[in-house]
Amino acid sequence: NTSSKEPSTMATTESSGQIEEKVDLSGEVEAKIPQAQALVDGGQLKEALALLAGLEKRCRVGNDNTSLVKVCETSLQFCKDMGDHEALLATLQTLSTRRSQKSAAVQALVNKALPWCLHEGHIPLPATSEEDREKRDKLVVVLRDITDGKIFLEAERARLTRALATIKEESGDVAGAADILQEVHVETYGSLSKREKIEFILEQMRLTLAKQDYVRAYIVSGKVLRKHLKEESMEDYKVRFFTLMAEYHRHEKDSFELAKDYHAIYLTPSILKDDVKWKEALQNSVLFLALSPYGMEQQEMMNRINIDSNLEKLPSCYATIQLLLKKEIINSPLPHQAELESCPAFSEGNLSDHWKEMFNRRIIQHNIRVVSDYYKRIQGQRLAELLGLSRERLEQEISSMVSDGSVYAKIDRPKNIIRFSKPKDPESVLSDWASDIDKLLGLVETTTHLINKENMTQ
Repeated sequence: NTSSKEPSTMATTESSGQIEEKVDLSGEVEAKIPQAQALVDGGQLKEALALLAGLEKRCRVGNDNTSLVKVCETSLQFCKDMGDHEALLATLQTLSTRRSQKSAAVQALVNKALPWCLHEGHIPLPATSEEDREKRDKLVVVLRDITDGKIFLEAERARLTRALATIKEESGDVAGAADILQEVHVETYGSLSKREKIEFILEQMRLTLAKQDYVRAYIVSGKVLRKHLKEESMEDYKVRFFTLMAEYHRHEKDSFELAKDYHAIYLTPSILKDDVKWKEALQNSVLFLALSPYGMEQQEMMNRINIDSNLEKLPSCYATIQLLLKKEIINSPLPHQAELESCPAFSEGNLSDHWKEMFNRRIIQHNIRVVSDYYKRIQGQRLAELLGLSRERLEQEISSMVSDGSVYAKIDRPKNIIRFSKPKDPESVLSDWASDIDKLLGLVETTTHLINKENMTQ
């Protein structure tokens, strides 16, 4: 008779498709915990832990999860109260790796110990001495090892991993911090909120950029869905994300992507409420848009900014956009070019010399496109005089524009003639001729109809 062996009541529960026996040991737990407390008060921590270890096994085998959690938490609390850090770590590792240990007990152990090393979710507790710092760091490592491979503790593992990365970064090991954080594929974690996931990914981006691993930083950035950043509660994350993307695109010297990054920051409602911030973001957008290669998307964005009412509040940016949109030859440097080049974003990354050269090239390319719209052919010497360039520099820029497909041109060096009109193939000539004939016959028919109509009315 089982009731004669155990003073507690008996019940059955179904777990994992099997019928398991459950023993209620709450009465025994309530009786033995005070005994263990008395041993602790007498300085006998090992004896108290041994007493609770036997009780933990009975609760675990008897499937009494409530009592098991209570015993495990009490064991940790005794170690903490006695200030025995080594016993605390040993107890954590021992209890969490018991054979057939319940997930509720492991989760309780981790959640009990987390406030002793972290606060506000993922921030390591400040240490007053080197000894305290070592204890905190060891506890973080042990807890992170316990959570490894356990789906029910994936949120805690993410927070502990971020805390460990922070600890390594504070010690000067940025590469190590980035490597640790990359181990966590937080985008697959279902127990984390959307904000926590994005914040974690932004931290991954920041550390990989600090490590100068730009390829991985770009890969990590793809994990952030842009539609989530458009939500009202995500404004601060949106600004941080595009600030990090601007750092990546600056390294790649991609001026158009930089313009889009700063324009996305400018369009953030919280930025638009701050005059200093939106002016800086819009000025940077115009600056890098002027440095961008010509294209349909670039022109569309330039026209979109041109109709923005805030642009008129920045005279230098407004005048620059107006000049670049006109089909007229412009002189280099631009009237407000020096003011635009004084922006802090222009000199970040020691790229000011590169951007100055690029600014000059974009003005030359703009002028060549304008000439190609008005001239079918022109003397090379005359064009060089119009643009204020040497013959060699002119040929270099035209060749570059022909290569990227932004303009059609052929240079006849013996005659020193540049042709911008693209010759038509026979099919195009025939199609144009047929179209002209159709228009002519249409006009003849319309004219005949009007003459007959006039004759009939007389």
